[in-house]
Amino acid sequence: MKTTMFVEPGKVEVQDVEKPTIQANDDVVIRVIRACVCGSDLWGYRGDDNKPHNSINSGHEAIGIIEEVGSDITTVKPGDFVIAPFVHGCGHCAACLAGYDGSCQNHADNFSDGFQGQYIRFQHAQWSLIKVPGKPEDYSDVMLNSLLTLSDVMATGYHAARTARVQKGDTVVVVGDGAVGLCGVIAAKMRGAKQIIAMSRHEDRQNMAIEFGATDIVSERGDEAVEKVMELTHNVGADAVLECVGTGLSNETAIKVARPGATVGRVGLPHDADTDMAQTFYKNVSIAGGPASVSTYDKKELLKAVLDGQINPGKVFTKRFNLSEIDDAYQAMRNHDAIKSLVIIEK
Repeated sequence: MKTTMFVEPGKVEVQDVEKPTIQANDDVVIRVIRACVCGSDLWGYRGDDNKPHNSINSGHEAIGIIEEVGSDITTVKPGDFVIAPFVHGCGHCAACLAGYDGSCQNHADNFSDGFQGQYIRFQHAQWSLIKVPGKPEDYSDVMLNSLLTLSDVMATGYHAARTARVQKGDTVVVVGDGAVGLCGVIAAKMRGAKQIIAMSRHEDRQNMAIEFGATDIVSERGDEAVEKVMELTHNVGADAVLECVGTGLSNETAIKVARPGATVGRVGLPHDADTDMAQTFYKNVSIAGGPASVSTYDKKELLKAVLDGQINPGKVFTKRFNLSEIDDAYQAMRNHDAIKSLVIIEK
């Protein structure tokens, strides 16, 4: 089979490797039909992480068809159309029962990787996989893209809104204009926010944020951005803040724009994000968030919202590539030519 190999910073390529097999009773093997590049993939691609050279650990978002199942699997069967979340909760530990399957207490190997290829081994599949009604050919191209976002970015944007405790009538600030931040705008609107301030410096992302429900755009950064948010909120600040980047500046901004008593929902993978907790102490600001509860949200709300046409998060895929063009897909996101790169996987 063909899969994406991380060769070195600035270079990924498709190579031939052995097709994955069932290794544990709760494994499944999935034939991937669509995958994509995540913003977190770019940290290693830019050389900001110590990612091992010549490794198959790129990508963690996919939809596909079940090809083979382990002996413990009863919830899906070969031929089923599924969403493969980037986390693998068990469904019955204290964390999963509380709706935090991104922090499952029973599975140390709770995170996916290596999904940018023709086939993947998905571990702990019994509860975490999301079965989609019918077959891929039953759905439009647009719908397939939205289903793909349910493997990560739409659920992660929703997690930011949930952990920030967004409620009906709230004023919400979304820090970050990548696919997760844009999905955070969708999530804030779903949860009833009346004012959604999206922080973005890119016109295409600003336009999409407005389409998704943002009421205001702040293009400034740093202290100027904080001043602008305070102006838009009549010097009160936000009831809830969605931090969708993970840098020190984004976290600092999120805390500064939060009103006293607000909550910051952090879903940006932390990179150089040391936080001065004294700021939060004197403002009574709560810090929450972490890996998204993908399976929980998909089962409870998001899959139905996509299938019913209530939301269309697949619009975040602004460029598409075949698997053979995987390096171009990374470059498009690195250079801000694409909000998110879709990767079509051929047989």
